[in-house]
Amino acid sequence: MSGIDLRAKVREVPDFPTPGVGFKDITPMLADPAALQEAIDQLAVWVREKSPDIVLGAEARGFLLGPAVAAAAGCGFVPARRPGKLPPTTISATYALEYGENALELHPDLVPAGARVVIHDDVLATGGTVEAICGLVERLGGVVVGACFVIELTFLGGRERLAGIDQHALITY
Repeated sequence: MSGIDLRAKVREVPDFPTPGVGFKDITPMLADPAALQEAIDQLAVWVREKSPDIVLGAEARGFLLGPAVAAAAGCGFVPARRPGKLPPTTISATYALEYGENALELHPDLVPAGARVVIHDDVLATGGTVEAICGLVERLGGVVVGACFVIELTFLGGRERLAGIDQHALITY
């Protein structure tokens, strides 16, 4: 590893998207080619150890690194999208966020029974997004073998909510 301080590449935006929330903005990290490569490389090392068939990325920011991590780990990428974005047939799950509610959908034919799946998102907060995706994967007969993140907000309890899942985050707050 190159020793780049990825935490230094995260900008905090106060009171976004709602008052009291300190949004962790990873776009400065994405804009720095060396930091971007470092993040991809570190996540891919961990993902490769899980021997997945698929990295499943959550919309929207799970799309930023998910495909690159999947390619670097030698597996495919499947998006979990907001409702109405994926034609033709989808399955969906609704979940609570730390500041609201959302839903995700995915194509059922892209997660075959027995597929080994690593879930990727940019931030682990309450764990609701990953929990919902796990439910979708399990409904299809897939096996969640891990979940990885750029950032984990430890004070929101997501790790505990996902206690049965192997988890990895590059940066913790």
